[in-house]
Amino acid sequence: MIKNILLSLLILIVSCSPKQLKNKITTANTKQEKPNVIIILADDLGWADVGFNGSTDIPTPNLDALANQGVSFTNGYASHSYCGPSRSGLLAGRYQQRFGCENNIGKSFDGPIPGVPLDEKMISEVLQENGYQTCAIGKWHLGNTPEYWPNGRGFDDWFGFAGGSRNFWGKSWGKDYNTWHQIMRNGKPEPLENLSYLTDDFSNAAVEYINDYSKSEKPFFMYLAYNAPHAPIQATKEYLKTVDHIEQGERAAYGAMVSGMDVGIGKVIEQLKKTGEYENTLIFFYSDNGGHGKGSSQSPYRGQKGLLFEGGIRVPFLMSWPAGFEGGNKIDEPVIAYDIFSTVMKATNINAKKDLDGVDLIPFVKGEVTNKTTHEKLFWRYSDGAGFAVRKGDYKLVKEAVRDELFLFNLKEDPYEQKNLVTTLPEKVKELKSDYDNWNKDNVENHWPDAHLPNIGKMKKAREVIMKKTSAGEVNSKK
Repeated sequence: MIKNILLSLLILIVSCSPKQLKNKITTANTKQEKPNVIIILADDLGWADVGFNGSTDIPTPNLDALANQGVSFTNGYASHSYCGPSRSGLLAGRYQQRFGCENNIGKSFDGPIPGVPLDEKMISEVLQENGYQTCAIGKWHLGNTPEYWPNGRGFDDWFGFAGGSRNFWGKSWGKDYNTWHQIMRNGKPEPLENLSYLTDDFSNAAVEYINDYSKSEKPFFMYLAYNAPHAPIQATKEYLKTVDHIEQGERAAYGAMVSGMDVGIGKVIEQLKKTGEYENTLIFFYSDNGGHGKGSSQSPYRGQKGLLFEGGIRVPFLMSWPAGFEGGNKIDEPVIAYDIFSTVMKATNINAKKDLDGVDLIPFVKGEVTNKTTHEKLFWRYSDGAGFAVRKGDYKLVKEAVRDELFLFNLKEDPYEQKNLVTTLPEKVKELKSDYDNWNKDNVENHWPDAHLPNIGKMKKAREVIMKKTSAGEVNSKK
């Protein structure tokens, strides 16, 4: 018996790399090595624009493989319907309305708090304080001045830009272009000759950081925030070839951007495997909000970016951790961006020392929790209440500025939000409105005006004009 045990141990030692052996031994001794953590964020990606949600025209083989190896969430939500607030809620782990960041900050805003308040601790700061190597790559959109940039918010390394959008051709901007758009490396402008197509630049930077961090015994946290497929719609000829089968030009151009991002994610996964880090890396992928409507698809859901119908907030959402749980499942319980912070804290056995609004998803993924839902209630709000939404069980109450109406839907019976129950279920409307009012009491005044609200106004006006023009011939036809 003892000989058999010794023989098995010898085989284990010979067959494993030092790092793999360390993982196996610590797991056997119930001392799980802290996982690396990567949050990969897409920008304005439509729910139906990835294969694991049913897309058949845009190739996303690397994301699909990651979903198959992990879990995908069919009711995965962003915390907001547009960029900046969604990102602040993600990194803070709680409703952004609690700390005055539910609006997009404008590039010219110069008020006293030009970014996420410095006393609102981010996940990067918590992990950095607990021995993690940390890096931010890509789009920031959470502060206009250096003290609010990533290097001041818990990130050892930063490669990206501070603003909300920019041209994808890195070399096309002059050296004197303002810092909102300029590509930075740790707060200093990156030489133009080092830049090409930004999606590739960000993917390559991620590969380099993984290679460097893997040489240390310390775990790492990476925030890989692509600005693809946000406008402007720009892609390389290489990525355009991957969608040559799409006849509709706008869809093809947009799809090429998604394809380029997927190729980059494939490089990241390959580097994790090459360095032996993949098995013990907890990876999240999701979009900051719904698709922007310029070639994107939220099908079969109603609405798009900027709106609180499902199409504006339900997004592709997956989680993978080979060493932590078995994959290959789909989870139907509603999950939201805040859950990422809470899940990471549990996985790393770290106390965030702050109130969090999310839940640990791993017990649900493992099937250890079957007698309760992830969230009894979820709330959304934009522009100081110009729009808001509440999801409670199967019911969802929506106040949309683009329609100036109140909507109530039963998502179980009407997942595509086509039958308004406001007049037929007034008591349910009253109940959910009361839930919203109670939640809203704890929200604080926003630190800056909403730079995105005019876009919703334009959407509303354009809809009215088109509807009127479409029916204009009806009067003459009846004469």
